[in-house]
Amino acid sequence: MTIAKVLDTALASRPHATAVEAASGSWSYADLDDRARRAAGALWSLGVRPGDRVAACLPNDLDIVAAFHGAQRIGAIWAGIGEALAAGEQRYLYDLCAPTVVLAGPRCLLTTPGTVDPEQWAKLVARDERAPEVAADLDAPAGIAFTSGTSGNPKAVVHSQRNLLLPGATLVATRGYGPDLRKGDSFALTMINLMVLSTLLTAQAGGTAVIMNRRDVDGVTEWISDRRVTVWNGAPAQLYDLAARPRADLSSLREVWSGGSDTPDALRRAFADTHGLHPRTTYGLTEAPTVVSIDPVDGAWRPGASGRVMPQYDVAAYDDAGRRLPPGELGELRLAGASSGPWAGAWTPLLGHWEDGRVRPPEPGPFATGDIGTVDADGWLSVLDRKKLVIIRGGANVYPLEVERVIAAHPGVAQVAVCPVPDDRLGQRVAAVVASTGGAVDFPALAELCRRDLAPYKVPEVWTQVDALPVNAMGKVKRTELPGLVAARNDGSPGSA
Repeated sequence: MTIAKVLDTALASRPHATAVEAASGSWSYADLDDRARRAAGALWSLGVRPGDRVAACLPNDLDIVAAFHGAQRIGAIWAGIGEALAAGEQRYLYDLCAPTVVLAGPRCLLTTPGTVDPEQWAKLVARDERAPEVAADLDAPAGIAFTSGTSGNPKAVVHSQRNLLLPGATLVATRGYGPDLRKGDSFALTMINLMVLSTLLTAQAGGTAVIMNRRDVDGVTEWISDRRVTVWNGAPAQLYDLAARPRADLSSLREVWSGGSDTPDALRRAFADTHGLHPRTTYGLTEAPTVVSIDPVDGAWRPGASGRVMPQYDVAAYDDAGRRLPPGELGELRLAGASSGPWAGAWTPLLGHWEDGRVRPPEPGPFATGDIGTVDADGWLSVLDRKKLVIIRGGANVYPLEVERVIAAHPGVAQVAVCPVPDDRLGQRVAAVVASTGGAVDFPALAELCRRDLAPYKVPEVWTQVDALPVNAMGKVKRTELPGLVAARNDGSPGSA
């Protein structure tokens, strides 16, 4: 199967069943097929050809779903640019993937060649131009997912149609999903992982993708209740808020997934006490893509674990020399395709990273995740620490160096280091430890600088001034000491200094 054919089973048996619901309305499978065909023609008329990149900076609604399917039908490479990013961040991603076309929504800050606004796009789609039939290659580049390493510089992970379809196929098969599935997603569909877990997954089940345009607790509750969502995935911070809302109507839910950051066992129990449903925790990777492990559909779970490894993968811990460790031993988690069972050979590694107009292949061998953990003999995966320096705030990744670079540009800053501080609701908040060039640090000015150049969730909420940062003999910051400095000099509340 290719993405161009992913609707075919439902089209043959239930063409008028609802394929997608969103803020502006709903489409049947026949409607979605028609809109995807029109989107393919519109993109072709704009000069998009197989292998060209199509970027979308669009809100969660029907248009982004149709545009994604349309791009795949003509062999284009899809890339999402987050609406919540600052102008410089959006431009960096644009420059990284060099798209032929940018589909721009109201929060897109790009003014670049090839930018198409909503009015222009509507007119192009209405013209109903036909793109020629393009023979899809399951293993050719199909989508770019932006991630980041410890350097804080985004990387463009390239996936094939095969790997974009595989998570939905295995989840549908192993969890028994069918036409009654109504899967709700409130994360931004500009993240390709969300396309994988929404429209591609539900199409393979013959169910409905419920595309939510709100992430706040009231909005999420309203969407779940009104649209009778059966499976919803959210961040731990959202579960935290819902656990404190006993009157929230979540009665339609059969499963709640939690991912993006650690889900404490206490939060699982609190959510279950309030709503009678234990969240299914997940561990996922952009490079996989999406879900690598998840709690079983029957609700079983183990304290401290992030579910069981999906059947298309072989995940194990490795030591620093690259040797595979026995089950249960602690090491860096590495990912490969399963070599036995019904899904053996189904997963192939990411195609590589998009760099300078081409795909740079990954290093050979199992993919190193950068996360430290264990996988036991029964496949239960636990992440115990992060080799990377990433701060995970409410399910969103914040890379310290990226924030440090912005703060260090201020003339009053001599040194800066960014670290996480614990938070009951969000898991972690962002803290900045600053040494000045002289006198008191102007924290309001630094915060304003960050708000100008960074997405809001990356702006430090706790600020601390020190005479000098703790460093080792090599002059490198002792990052393990930073949280202690913050705790010693602040009361821990957001904005304290």
